[in-house]
Amino acid sequence: MQTAFRSFNLVRNLSTKPSLFNSTQLTKDKYPYLRRGPYAKIETTDIHFFQNILGVNYVITDQTELVPYNVDWLKSVSGYSKCVLKPKTTEQVSQILSYCHKRDIAICIQGGNTGLVGGSVPVFDEIILSTSAMNDIISFDKLSGILVCQAGCVLENLMNYVQNEGFIMPFDLGAKGSCQIGGNVATNAGGLRLIKYGSLQGSVSGLQVVLADGQILDSLSTLKKDNTGYHLKHIFIGSEGTLGVITKVAIQCPNAPKYVNVAFIGLSSFHKVLHLFENIRSKFSNSLSSFELMDSVAIKCVCENIGLKCPIDDGLEFYVLLELSTDHSFMTKSLQDFLEESFMQKIIEDATSADQPSQIESLWKIRESIPESLLRFGYVYKYDITLPHKYFYQILPDIKERLNNKFNVKAISGYGHLGDGNLHLNVATTAHNEDVVSELEPYVYEWTSQYKGSISAEHGIGFLKRKYLKYSKSQLEIDIMKKLKNTFDNRQILNPYKIFP
Repeated sequence: MQTAFRSFNLVRNLSTKPSLFNSTQLTKDKYPYLRRGPYAKIETTDIHFFQNILGVNYVITDQTELVPYNVDWLKSVSGYSKCVLKPKTTEQVSQILSYCHKRDIAICIQGGNTGLVGGSVPVFDEIILSTSAMNDIISFDKLSGILVCQAGCVLENLMNYVQNEGFIMPFDLGAKGSCQIGGNVATNAGGLRLIKYGSLQGSVSGLQVVLADGQILDSLSTLKKDNTGYHLKHIFIGSEGTLGVITKVAIQCPNAPKYVNVAFIGLSSFHKVLHLFENIRSKFSNSLSSFELMDSVAIKCVCENIGLKCPIDDGLEFYVLLELSTDHSFMTKSLQDFLEESFMQKIIEDATSADQPSQIESLWKIRESIPESLLRFGYVYKYDITLPHKYFYQILPDIKERLNNKFNVKAISGYGHLGDGNLHLNVATTAHNEDVVSELEPYVYEWTSQYKGSISAEHGIGFLKRKYLKYSKSQLEIDIMKKLKNTFDNRQILNPYKIFP
């Protein structure tokens, strides 16, 4: 049975539009110690200049229209930018940055605005440069599998495009219906397929970037091998818009697998989860494309708050959704044999598998509905960290003990990409409470550092994690990063107040 990778909109994407009036507290008021940098304030002459470059329709100044650009998806931070620019070409971006560089105008670069660390919204009144109008697919070479596109292309649109050509994007994200490829690259997004296809550092073959002073750095190579000096593209992957504005991306797309099998598995302990992971990776090392862990709290929230039904025994402690993708038709029987053997060895308690697109989609929908199910309580404190496999879930009991019977906590859940060590730690309450934040921060980051993890697995550092950077980077590393920032952006106009303490 030939099938394709799933492609459907998340429940999350149905509720990401902010209300007409922004009720989120301004970042400058929420963090009164902040000080606006010595940047120029926008004047009428600046607006006219931008309108001459872009056209009136691509310069947004209406207060109501500005609201969704000024607040992040979690509604945790909010700026008060009075101008959004929507260029369509690299040359227009170049003109904008050259002008802002001379005028000392600060700029916030924004893609799909799906991040969770406040990296894509202004802190004060920075101009917002939105890449959403830069959404052209430039070329696709079926011989090399290289896709070249503008930075504002929505990930799901790219997934559908290459799928029609017999290929897949090398990564898949929960926010694929709204996130943009430029933002994915700028935050070095990982997602659901990293265990098989690796990070974007290995998939991006070239970039076109506009520097802070307007110069266009064209490193848009489509070669798989180019060993000539420094690989400058890597400097911008994960730089979160602080070193330049990514305008075009060349990315390597693998051929689509002919067969996809998904299994939804229940287990009684985390030790058995690790045992299962070790076995599945040993037996299906070339086929394993996803290994997602969900705890019982996450499954309960999906069932009760979203209305989906768990396809197996819903009284177990842990659940795994694993996906195998291959060109071999015998995979279905091999997976069935593996599951039966694991059951006989008492590693797993229950399981179901699927190889039909509709069945695959229904199983994945459970996993991808978890964020929305937690949000139904009112507010979620989300921590996206990386931990060594053996410590992947160990922080959850500590957090539960720390918050025991406090603050009317509705759910404490851990789920995520166990295959690459990426844990999504979530604490759900009815409303935001700074006392909860004080209990969680910096405790979560101190704990993560103690166990040699990373305080950011995806999404980057942004604004919200900048004072915790020291838990993952040494002072020397931070100093070198600052030197790079000063070299590429000596006026500090690109995404100020982000990444650095």
